[in-house]
Amino acid sequence: MLLKQMAHRFVQKKMAVICLIFILVVVLCGVFAPWIAPHDPTEVSLKFKLLGPGGQFPLGTDDMGRCVFSRLIYGTRTSLGSAFIIMICALMIGTSIGTFSAYKGGRIDNFLMRLCDILLSFPSLVIVLVIVGVLGPGLINVMLSMVIVQWLWYVRIVRSLVLSITSRSFIEAAQVAGTSDQEIIWTHILPNVLPQLIVLSTIDLGSIILHFTGYSFLGLGVQPPTPEWGTMIENGRRFIRSTPELMYYPGILITLVVISLNLIGDALRDVLDENYQ
Repeated sequence: MLLKQMAHRFVQKKMAVICLIFILVVVLCGVFAPWIAPHDPTEVSLKFKLLGPGGQFPLGTDDMGRCVFSRLIYGTRTSLGSAFIIMICALMIGTSIGTFSAYKGGRIDNFLMRLCDILLSFPSLVIVLVIVGVLGPGLINVMLSMVIVQWLWYVRIVRSLVLSITSRSFIEAAQVAGTSDQEIIWTHILPNVLPQLIVLSTIDLGSIILHFTGYSFLGLGVQPPTPEWGTMIENGRRFIRSTPELMYYPGILITLVVISLNLIGDALRDVLDENYQ
């Protein structure tokens, strides 16, 4: 019943629904890329290089004669898929540590928070550069470095949410009744934290996409010829005067995806706020 009411409130927000449909279309395009893309995204054909939109190439070709439309579709798997994996891993780690730290308190909580303070004092770009510099550029290494950076924020946020819940009377009643700590966390704390985490992760996913594509643009992440939105922008940068659309297409797609995720997150926050009023 509660989910039905929340879904009804969400559907009333037309812009959020449009954004959700757009994200679903992008995701489905990535999932069914082999059947949707008209060409192999890594196939090089110099006789077709830098062609304009039309014919067998809906969005034209790049400097290597590769189909831009096909690379955009396959790039969804890399950019959006990798960002989603990063978000899930960081969320799971941050939620586990943040919940444990807040519930236990004392020296454990103090030690973990001071550790987070030390790591958060360094800019995220510096940490990523150090890790990638040691391990080398590549998809897995940049994803690992982003998870290491991202979980710190979730720890802080989850800890504050858990602390606000543990101070409520129903948690004290459960403890007095002899309920185990594990059961209290799984049945009382996490269900109350989950709605806020859904909103946070939805909005944060857009930020992760921007960072991930930015690192790929700098040459730290996905390496050519693997299709990825950030590398496509970097590749098109060399032809910004002659064929600027090589940068426009992935740039516009990144912008639309990030804006859509932010609007969906805002709508979910409003729905949850209305539900808990």
